[in-house]
Amino acid sequence: MDNITSVKRYHLAKVYRRDQPAVHKGRMREFFQCDFDIAGDYDPMIPDAEIIRIINEVFTQLEIGEFTIKINHRKILDGVFEVCGVPSEKTRSISSAVDKLDKSPWEQVKQEMVETKGLDEAVAERIHSYVQLNGGRDLLEKLKADTNLQENDSCRQGLSDMTLLFNYIEALNASKNVSFDLSLARGLDYYTGLIFEVITSASAPPTATPSTVITTSKKKEVENPDDDVSESVGVGSICGGGRYDDLVGRFAGESRQIPCVGMSVGIERVFAILKAKHAENTVRASDTQVFVMAMGNVSLEARLSIMTELWDAGISVCSVILECG
Repeated sequence: MDNITSVKRYHLAKVYRRDQPAVHKGRMREFFQCDFDIAGDYDPMIPDAEIIRIINEVFTQLEIGEFTIKINHRKILDGVFEVCGVPSEKTRSISSAVDKLDKSPWEQVKQEMVETKGLDEAVAERIHSYVQLNGGRDLLEKLKADTNLQENDSCRQGLSDMTLLFNYIEALNASKNVSFDLSLARGLDYYTGLIFEVITSASAPPTATPSTVITTSKKKEVENPDDDVSESVGVGSICGGGRYDDLVGRFAGESRQIPCVGMSVGIERVFAILKAKHAENTVRASDTQVFVMAMGNVSLEARLSIMTELWDAGISVCSVILECG
């Protein structure tokens, strides 16, 4: 095994979430997840681009509808915080607040930053001027022209990575559904580079802003918090992940860095959206569409023949016998 320097793997199994007792809608503790990971030494951003390509293939072939792959870079986000004046000890807590922008309005996030986490209000407003931005290569070029960001080492490294990524996903014909979104933070602190998540019009939380998601006029209202998640929309992202170059070394007890990038697909969330999408065309097993009624001396064989013809056509049938005198 010592001669193995790289690996690509996928895995589908039951996983468990380490969460507090109050689990939110669509956020189950025990669920099925499909993972794709690439580890080892490759040219910079090639595995990251390949993961984006896989995401496009998976959700296109699932015919889940329109979807958006939101991407950002942890080094860009950290650099933006530095440029805006966030103290280093508050970087992760402020990042966690920014990560709520897909579910909460800016004023609520700002209140958390200022009142709960003690950030200067002027710094929060400077952060807002950046995290409200989203787009594609146009946004990348805009950020590269920002002299404040170019003077920051972290930002400069992140923008260089994103330039390579856009070059590669365009070559892989995988850039169509990608949105470079500076509000994407992802709460876990082990990400070291590219971060991303996938949303659809059905999975987007109801409070998400139109600038970050694809909207729909047929969003189903979910009123009962005890409903089965398979009946709901607004379950959040259906796929997420990023680059985690330091994580394997922590568990392996190795000093050397092992480059890794990967994605996870929430199987139940995908099924929830597909079920809702096809609900109008689905007939429950207990639903009866046609009653076959026998009036007079109609033979059982004749009724069975009619019912068989209807069953073969995919129609749910029930037989009712009416004896007429």
